[in-house]
Amino acid sequence: MNSTSQSPAHEVGALVIGGDFQGLGIVRSLGHHQVPVGLIDNELSIARFSRYATFAEKVSTFGNAARTVEILLDLARKRDLRGWVLYPTRDETVAAISEYKEELEKVYRVPTACWNTIKNLWDKRNTYDLAAHLGIPAPRTQRVRDEKDLDHLEVKFPVAIKPAIKEHFVYATAVKAWRANNRAELKDCFERASQFMPVDELLIQDLIPGDGNNQYSYCAFFKKGRAVSKLVACRRRQHPLEFGKSSTYVESIELPLLEEYSERFLRAIDYYGLVELEYKYDARDGQYYLLDVNGRTWGYHTIGLRAGVDFPYLLFLDQLNEPIEQSRGKAGVRWIRLVTDLPVGLLGILQGKLRAGSYLRSLGNFDEEAVFSRDDPMPGLVEIALIPYLAIKRGF
Repeated sequence: MNSTSQSPAHEVGALVIGGDFQGLGIVRSLGHHQVPVGLIDNELSIARFSRYATFAEKVSTFGNAARTVEILLDLARKRDLRGWVLYPTRDETVAAISEYKEELEKVYRVPTACWNTIKNLWDKRNTYDLAAHLGIPAPRTQRVRDEKDLDHLEVKFPVAIKPAIKEHFVYATAVKAWRANNRAELKDCFERASQFMPVDELLIQDLIPGDGNNQYSYCAFFKKGRAVSKLVACRRRQHPLEFGKSSTYVESIELPLLEEYSERFLRAIDYYGLVELEYKYDARDGQYYLLDVNGRTWGYHTIGLRAGVDFPYLLFLDQLNEPIEQSRGKAGVRWIRLVTDLPVGLLGILQGKLRAGSYLRSLGNFDEEAVFSRDDPMPGLVEIALIPYLAIKRGF
């Protein structure tokens, strides 16, 4: 047990790193249970306006992993946060905390897994290699050393061009992947991607057709080889429509096969903490293919509040060595983020991918909205004001 275990339970709070709607969900989850919650971000964020935020700090940039850790340790000294639980909301922060886990544990409670575990999530080359070893389906994925390899690559178009490590790619392009319909487009994508990421991190992957209705996720709090709490969800709608960077309308479902695949993967890496594994269903062969693994809360984690599994609070209780009962999220719960789902719906209708009537009915058929809350209205009002900023900074 590290030195943070000596802090009395009533003094322990949580520090959320990243204050968009995902971070807001953590702030509200813990705040509802009278847990003090601090927030730190390098962007304009809505969570700082929540009535449940104890304090909020803004930094100009987190920089590299070492700088991120330095900022967190300085904040702990400034705010007396010894024993507080860390909640990262972005992959690069997860990687930084994992790499410097031992140093951070001298001050904080750190539920992020060690680097030997996280490296299997951070780099998709490791993810797909491990999936193949474990017999978990993943799309055929090829790697290249330079542009000359593209001429000899055996591919069946269309393909997806995506990063093995998404940090640089996503922030530079505001998307998760590009589509190439022929070899000329593939070369063009390669040339563009090589401007801001190492060539050996570029992956060329068979493209599974379909939109959010084909996207599924296994979500869990995982510990010692089993899921303490879990649910499975279908995205239904996402933004952008084909390569969804974020979910806009999600429904919890029952799909035991994804539980089996996911828990096999998590046991193999001795995973601890909150996690989401993303899959895509291929109607051509009836198979579910692993796409991504996120070692943190995910955008729509507040669906758990209505489904009976409050993921952030369960993790907090476990960090304080409080007993937790095993639980499963109920099916049929719907989550929406209106500020992104409305433009997605309009675009889908204009493109003939959504029926106007069914889409409009779905707007009145949800259980949890990502931001808007009568109990905590300010973040929702601020998000509307920040729409231009969000569109430019993050592409929503």
